[in-house]
Amino acid sequence: MREIVDLNCDMGEGFGHWVLGDAPEDKIMEIISSANIAAGFHAGDANSIDRVVQLAQVHGVGLGAHPGYADLRGFGRRYIRTDPAELINDVIYQVGAIREFGRRYGVTLQHIKLHGALYMEAATNEDLSQLLVDSLQVTSPNALLFCMGPSKTYSAAKRAGHPVIREFFADRNYDNSGSIVFARKVGRPDANQIAAKCVKACKTGKVTTVEGDEIEINFESICFHSDTPGALEMGRAIRKGLTENGIRIATAGEIAATL
Repeated sequence: MREIVDLNCDMGEGFGHWVLGDAPEDKIMEIISSANIAAGFHAGDANSIDRVVQLAQVHGVGLGAHPGYADLRGFGRRYIRTDPAELINDVIYQVGAIREFGRRYGVTLQHIKLHGALYMEAATNEDLSQLLVDSLQVTSPNALLFCMGPSKTYSAAKRAGHPVIREFFADRNYDNSGSIVFARKVGRPDANQIAAKCVKACKTGKVTTVEGDEIEINFESICFHSDTPGALEMGRAIRKGLTENGIRIATAGEIAATL
């Protein structure tokens, strides 16, 4: 049984006057222990980054950079064929933005988590994952790398001895390979069912796949998405379900220190 877990959420995913999702960011911050902040390429801008970093500081939430493809129109959920070296430059650029706003408010960058299609591409692309980890070893050696486990990203991080956190996706489905079923649009889930799924994963280390089978799942953090309809209700249900079952919620940094 997993007795301690991080609860993370993607945040700041709008830009200018555009806001994605129906959940107030300050209310989400009351629920989570780590925040993945959009860094401007798939969503977010300087003002949204500034706002959400301040919220993370106020609520004591772990600060994370959430870099993605340069794809505002597609919200970073479309695969874009790009040279891996260019993608890594984009990642470093975006991480730097979140790090600097963190410094402005005295908050250290806790983690890095790729977004959407870029996250999924790295999970299966060994060359991209290796280049990512090699670059982070130089630019962000102490920043946790969030990824799926198993994945090429996780394997590359473990080989290099880079600190890594595996995720369980509350509001996404899994297939028998252990991969999440990628979706560009997600309907409004049943909050209680999502909470029960998370509690089951913590207690048994298993998840039911779309094929109807039970597979083992290893993780240190649970992710839900702020753009999922009903995100606030879902997040509250997850937190309530975990705590009522004796599962403590802590930042990824605190959990990594015990690994």
